[in-house]
Amino acid sequence: MIKKLLMSFMCGVCAVLPAQADDDIFANEGVTSFQQSDGAWRRQNASEVPSVPEATVKQVLPEIKNAIGPIAWDNIANAEKIFCYEVDTLPEDYKGYTLDSMAVTGFCGVIKSEIKEQVLSQLFMNNKNVLFNVREECVIHPRIVLRFVKGVDNTDVLLSSPCHSFAVYYPGSVSVFNAKPAAQIIDTLIKGLDKNNVDFVSPALLDQLLPIGIPQTKEQRELVSKKPKAIKNWEMKKTAEQPKAKSEPQGWNNLNFGF
Repeated sequence: MIKKLLMSFMCGVCAVLPAQADDDIFANEGVTSFQQSDGAWRRQNASEVPSVPEATVKQVLPEIKNAIGPIAWDNIANAEKIFCYEVDTLPEDYKGYTLDSMAVTGFCGVIKSEIKEQVLSQLFMNNKNVLFNVREECVIHPRIVLRFVKGVDNTDVLLSSPCHSFAVYYPGSVSVFNAKPAAQIIDTLIKGLDKNNVDFVSPALLDQLLPIGIPQTKEQRELVSKKPKAIKNWEMKKTAEQPKAKSEPQGWNNLNFGF
């Protein structure tokens, strides 16, 4: 009985609605079908974007969350992959690859969840390791960029040493935080990640979807071997420097982050 009533209702609706071509049915698909403004595709200011669920932001220091914005923090807190790049200041007449206006000097791997937890807990959630409204008389020296990727969006976190700080890059904004109390933690992270360094190659050149930049196949390795090397002024500087005597790590420098 119920089945007969439903069939009768559907027949009645079809009789009332005018016949439409397939093109007409989907004529309003797109931005307008979601009732968004003409500029909805543009990135909004961090202060204007909707907040993410409270569960993902409750532990981050409020000063950091307010500075970088909820979307940038959501990429960090809920990153699906974290890629590590070694960077340096941009040399004059540099022709190689860049990241956030810095020279890419190498790729240092995909970050494990244990390292992510250390970075978040020590730098983003520990108020003892960040000095707000305190300016240090030193120049930031880029060392490591951690790219937190969620979907097709990402937030970059730059680690600096010996001017110990971290900076958060999200399109349209850069927020720098004084991490002098966490100097030994940052140095430990950089030292461990340095061990994984390999030459960086453009993922686009290798037709890779993930920003790894390491040849994966024989054809890719052959392609890379034929490609001219980028100008690496920092390598010439390193060869001129005398090797420093190694000393036994002390305190936080002796932390084992699982590298």
